[in-house]
Amino acid sequence: AAAAALGLLPLGKTQSPESLLDIAARKVAEKWPFQRVEERFERIPEPVQRRIVYWSFPRSEREICMYSSFNTGAD
Repeated sequence: AAAAALGLLPLGKTQSPESLLDIAARKVAEKWPFQRVEERFERIPEPVQRRIVYWSFPRSEREICMYSSFNTGAD
């Protein structure tokens, strides 16, 4: 409510804190490819796997275009 009063958030909108699972999964995804995580750890709970995979994909349109480019360099 205080943030909305200061004009930091639209009225009626509140922001909830990010879950510990999402924070940890995002940090893992930033540092290691999912394949290495699977190879390193014998058992990873499915909800944790899903969040790591979710955070492994690029967020911005520019990054999505860059990673989805099929340019082979043989023009």
